[in-house]
Amino acid sequence: MSGIREVPEGLVAWERISAHSHIRGLGLEGLKAKFIGDGMVGQTEAREAAGIITRLIKEGKFAGRAILMAGPPGTGKTAIAVAIAKELGKDVPFVPIAASEVYSTEMKKTEFLTQALRKSIGVRIHEVRKIYEGVVKELSIQKEPHPYNPYMQVPIGAVMKLATKDESKKLTMDQSFAMQIVQQGIETGDIVQIDADGGRITKLGKSKQAIEEKKVDLTAIEVLDIPSGPVMKEKEFVYTLTLHQLDIMNSRSGGSIFSLLFGSGGREIDAEVRKEVDNAVREMVQSKKAEIIPGVAFIDECSMLDVESFAFLNRALEQDLCPIIIFATNRGITTIRGTDIKSPHGMPLDLLDRLLIINTRPYNADEIRKILEIRAKAEKIEIEDEALNLLTKIGVETSLRHAVQLMAPAKIIAENENSKIITKIHVERANFLFADIKRSVSYLHEYEKQFLV
Repeated sequence: MSGIREVPEGLVAWERISAHSHIRGLGLEGLKAKFIGDGMVGQTEAREAAGIITRLIKEGKFAGRAILMAGPPGTGKTAIAVAIAKELGKDVPFVPIAASEVYSTEMKKTEFLTQALRKSIGVRIHEVRKIYEGVVKELSIQKEPHPYNPYMQVPIGAVMKLATKDESKKLTMDQSFAMQIVQQGIETGDIVQIDADGGRITKLGKSKQAIEEKKVDLTAIEVLDIPSGPVMKEKEFVYTLTLHQLDIMNSRSGGSIFSLLFGSGGREIDAEVRKEVDNAVREMVQSKKAEIIPGVAFIDECSMLDVESFAFLNRALEQDLCPIIIFATNRGITTIRGTDIKSPHGMPLDLLDRLLIINTRPYNADEIRKILEIRAKAEKIEIEDEALNLLTKIGVETSLRHAVQLMAPAKIIAENENSKIITKIHVERANFLFADIKRSVSYLHEYEKQFLV
């Protein structure tokens, strides 16, 4: 049960940086891609193609079709998929899955794919409720070791101080609220709405004061005035749930804390529950209390899907209510799983005929350097030019992902030496300690005779 209460009165802001948290859109001017824009770098042809598809989707001319991103590993396929979801608008769900996940669950393949597709369809609901609203002045996240992995920390609660122009309140929150804070990346200076009864917290934007303190001239985050009046008030509350979340809420089996940590735990949802949810959503839409938001389902490693899964998805594309499905692969001609037939990208030809295919290419040195600069800024890492040049060289010789991954260890090494700036020496040390794929394979190849018995 979600819980929140007021307490009588320096808390440290907690934040989370994901691999694509800096992506804000496709970075287009009209249909022309800027070399750097909205967190995207390079891949101009692929981004322009994605821009055309985004326009088709907005105009309702993409029904019955899907997208295939085809290119080598580390060339921005996921980033472009995220950017498409961002371009489609606020609250558009983005659900990334790996095709191999279909076989690693205890439920039927069609049930897993159905849940993934329903997670990708949002319902924006309008309600008048009593809420807490204000700017986050202080924020503290309490964490404890994961019950099954002591090296991983999970949120167990939070303390937040909310303020308006007229008053402030300090609130304690349980685990469900703490996890929402982490998932949305809420930090001090953000303006939020909290529905205590519904157990939801929504990030509205950033306060003007916070933007001015950071001395930012341009930002993609919505800048808002600090609300006035009491912290707790009655107003229209707008929030977005997915069809799958509504399925869970209406399922007799309910949920548990383990479902928050590990997903649905292999639980299948009865078709009658989904039918009831669909009818309820239809009634809310007709009464103008809700609106449907088709999102993006991103299926990586799509060549790992079998012929039955492809047939299910092919049929799903013909339904009235279907998200935008984006497949991604780095395979050329390969066997369709479950058959002896070789096909382009390991996909049936009848499904390939429905796809618009976008190719991505490897990044060059200039693009790698710009991406590293953006990642350093997103992760609040200060790095000198020589260190950035070395990381760029490493990215060209190995992979962009390896270069990006070295930034965090290099920061730890720098902090251990009481340095706020990453230098070339810190990057060299991190590169020495953490091998790239080529070095690792070469090392094992050198000693493979000793490993053979």
